[in-house]
Amino acid sequence: MLQQLNKEVLLKRKEALEQVIKRRFIYQPAFSLYGGVAGLYDYGPVGCAIKTNIEQYWREHFIIEEDLFEISATILTPEAVLKASGHVDRFTDLLVCDVKLGTGYRADKIVTETLENRIAKEGDKLAADVKARYLAVIKDVDTFKEDKMKEIIAELQIKAPETGNDLTDPTPFNLMLPTIIGPSTKLPAYLRPETAQGMFLNFARLLEQNGGRVPFGAAQIGLGFRNEIAPRGGLLRCREFQMAEIEYFVDPSEKSTFKKFNKYINLEIPLLSRQLQADAKLHQPYKMGDAVKEGIINNETLAYFICRTYLYLVEIGINPINIRFRQHQADEMAHYSSDCWDAEIEMSSGWVECVGLADRSAYDLNAHSTATGQKLQAARKFKVPQPRQVLQIILDKQKIGKELKKDGMSLIKYVEALSDDEKQDLFEYYQNNEEKIFNIDGKDLTLNRQLVKFEKKTMNVMEEKFIPHVIEPAFGIGRILQAIIEHSFNQRDDPQKTFFKFSPRVAPVKCSILSVVQNEEFDVVIQELTSSLKKLGISCKTDNAGVALGKKYARTDEIGIPFAITVDKETLTTQSITLREIETTKQVRVPIVDVPRLILELSSGLILWTDVLTKYPLFAAKEEDA
Repeated sequence: MLQQLNKEVLLKRKEALEQVIKRRFIYQPAFSLYGGVAGLYDYGPVGCAIKTNIEQYWREHFIIEEDLFEISATILTPEAVLKASGHVDRFTDLLVCDVKLGTGYRADKIVTETLENRIAKEGDKLAADVKARYLAVIKDVDTFKEDKMKEIIAELQIKAPETGNDLTDPTPFNLMLPTIIGPSTKLPAYLRPETAQGMFLNFARLLEQNGGRVPFGAAQIGLGFRNEIAPRGGLLRCREFQMAEIEYFVDPSEKSTFKKFNKYINLEIPLLSRQLQADAKLHQPYKMGDAVKEGIINNETLAYFICRTYLYLVEIGINPINIRFRQHQADEMAHYSSDCWDAEIEMSSGWVECVGLADRSAYDLNAHSTATGQKLQAARKFKVPQPRQVLQIILDKQKIGKELKKDGMSLIKYVEALSDDEKQDLFEYYQNNEEKIFNIDGKDLTLNRQLVKFEKKTMNVMEEKFIPHVIEPAFGIGRILQAIIEHSFNQRDDPQKTFFKFSPRVAPVKCSILSVVQNEEFDVVIQELTSSLKKLGISCKTDNAGVALGKKYARTDEIGIPFAITVDKETLTTQSITLREIETTKQVRVPIVDVPRLILELSSGLILWTDVLTKYPLFAAKEEDA
């Protein structure tokens, strides 16, 4: 667990952790033989296993529990898709450069780091009003547009950190990585910046798989790419990174209530609401039912996924006292969002956003419907006819066909398929405009107001069409992995002896199988145990080298193997082994026949080590040094 340490101790501990990460190849900068490329990392065997286990439990916790549809969409994404989603125009960070050397910096980060360094360096010598000004800027810098950022950089005399040179004016820098598809068509495209768009584009297919019913959810785990201006902080800001995202489609008239939320109304979670931020206060624990009732969280569906996210992070080994959910401020949210929260984890570098949870309304489905002319909508079906005031559109089909020829039928079908809300929007549009352009199958088709009539009628209907809203939890797997590693890292009384107290669910290897000394009879037992564990899908690591047992324990502790099985002389006579737990180093004597099932239950969270201590006798043994 990440403890409350002073800066000196924390830095010393971080140095020891970084040495272990490098020595045991948990993850390392990619292409190091060629000097490396910032923001790109390779996972070694230990890191890869932890990442795989994080993802697997994510599947169990969300996909299986929530009956989500998992898909795997393509990484290469045509420009037209990301133009419609808004990424081509708005997926930017503000860039400033050293005026002499051209070195680029992300504007909000260089402002924050400069002011934080001034506060730390000046300490009590810094005037109270100046410090207050610095803190106010740090708090809001993420929301600054170009003009405001330029003003702040000039006012506070922010310079290039390495040279002290002036900085250029901030300009938007698009974070997507462009490419070209095909040698002849040369279709402009990008490496996807998120996995979400693949789920939106497949909405109609997924709706069909769910029998046309809403709500339902889609999920995807895969790579995202962002051309970060100044990647740093290990896995915290990468140019290629693993994501796990959910798009949960809901009826907008029903998202305020969610049946499964009742299970969590008394769950307390640390929230840093918009109001608490405005009052410069710290996060506070809220019962989630109260947070919805008081309007702090917009609706029960969003609150439910906040609860599920919190429980997931705790289950995989994040210290609960170092988790908070921070609400986006009004000027921080996208224009289409009604509520957004970030699950932030406290690490050695401060509070880091690791999961984003947003109510995206119907923005994405609307955007792709408009761009393609394909209706991405669902229907509320009624058991008996319901009276509804319906806005009917009456088109002059003959004139439309005469003007648009074969494209006329496409336009007619599109307009007649509009949802009730879209028909109302079209009615209001024509109050002030003479014509409307529809993009259908890549063609711009114009519909003059004179060819459209609107009539309101009360009719009995069996269904209502609507565009679903979306609740989106988006997880940064690399950031979560780095948080787990920091929270799990520990040092024994001898600082050279380090270990990771991983949750058994995500531990890279579930148990080690060791021998007290080299012995052929022990080897037979080790082989049989290994075989029985692997048949159950349990990863294990054997070590029957001729070194002291204490050294074997130290080697497995250093990569966070939670349980160690030791074969000794008594094994041959009693058919039992000793089982050791990594944090307490306590050992118990266990019959060999119980071992596979016991390790399976421990590693899947079905039982705890305290349960084992009550069932099996303690074994007193001194761990000898090498």
